Amino acid sequence: MRDIIIFGAPGSGKGTQSEFLVNHYGLTHVSTGDLLRKEIADGTPLGCRIKSIMDNGGLVSDDIVVEMIGNVVANDTLGVLFDGFPRTVAQAEALDKLLASRQRSISCLISLDVPQDELIKRMLLRAATSGRSDDNEATIKNRLLEYESKTKPVAEHYRKQNKLISICGTGSIESIAANIAAAVDKL
Repeated sequence: MRDIIIFGAPGSGKGTQSEFLVNHYGLTHVSTGDLLRKEIADGTPLGCRIKSIMDNGGLVSDDIVVEMIGNVVANDTLGVLFDGFPRTVAQAEALDKLLASRQRSISCLISLDVPQDELIKRMLLRAATSGRSDDNEATIKNRLLEYESKTKPVAEHYRKQNKLISICGTGSIESIAANIAAAVDKL
């Protein structure tokens, strides 16, 4: 069983490589945004709590997110790909604790390393082709600053556990995927 985190700055290619990992290893894809929307759409008691929080303009707490992830992990037998979570060291610690309670642990964190100028170029291109209003240069720079200060320390958390795999996130999609597979297959 493999529980893997796909990690990197906005625009690093996490979504693209997530598809590869899910298909190649048969992993359950966990995106916290997708989980939140599913709980609300399904009308579960947890979904009703989430909807109430969001309707009032609040942010869903880490406890609720971890509870949702716990529900997925409890029903998974092959492994999970965590995409967009954890975003903070506190979330990483909560995830580690959750998995340990089920005799599991993160196999690795795959960090897609891309130079900042390339990240900005990719997100501006995405904005031009997808019309995403959150991909303008000022917003992009703010997102990258947020990533550097709050999210990047998660990689250090897993490096201390010898679970960090750094992959160059530039080049063809296929070559990046091949490099990821080669590293994961060595585990």
